[in-house]
Amino acid sequence: MDEFLDIVWLKIIALTQTVVNAMDVIVSPLNVLGPGMVIFMLVFVTVAFTKLFKRFYTTKRYETLKKEFNHWADIRKQAMEIENREKGKRLAKNIDQAKLNKVYYDYFFEGFLKNILTTILPVLLMAAYVNEAYNPDRLSDLFGKSYVFKVPGLGGEPTPAGALVWFVLSLILVHILWAVTKKMLKKKNRPGLNGKPDIEKPGS
Repeated sequence: MDEFLDIVWLKIIALTQTVVNAMDVIVSPLNVLGPGMVIFMLVFVTVAFTKLFKRFYTTKRYETLKKEFNHWADIRKQAMEIENREKGKRLAKNIDQAKLNKVYYDYFFEGFLKNILTTILPVLLMAAYVNEAYNPDRLSDLFGKSYVFKVPGLGGEPTPAGALVWFVLSLILVHILWAVTKKMLKKKNRPGLNGKPDIEKPGS
């Protein structure tokens, strides 16, 4: 058993190294832009990938649980909206609350697993690559300095910031830019000027 696990572990290491080497080949032409720009571009590509992956990837179980949860939640909502509030409350109580809770937690947990696969895991993998590919020694060899940028210190002496710090800052910045751009595009695509519908001309 131990021998089998050793073989599996060695294969994982070999696969990981192959992926890292391939990434190095892909990214190396961009190094002329400097570590800050390269890491920012990697973050942007990662975020774009996670957005698309999350949008298009799903599982049959997730869709089934979503439909089931919406079905039970809609029934309970309709019961609560009955004009006779006391009767509505009684009907809502008669709905199998245990069933609704089970469906909700199953739906929530499946969605959580989906988020890990489509969003969290790609970001962690890219962060691990950036941390290894642009560690202080690699930065010194590639760019002649062991840091990405310096932060002004309290004592007047700037504090060097590494690749991982810039990765996190870039991740926050890209998400902000993505949200602002999305909001602007939605506003731009609204019918009419300034979000007001156009008045249809007679005979058009």
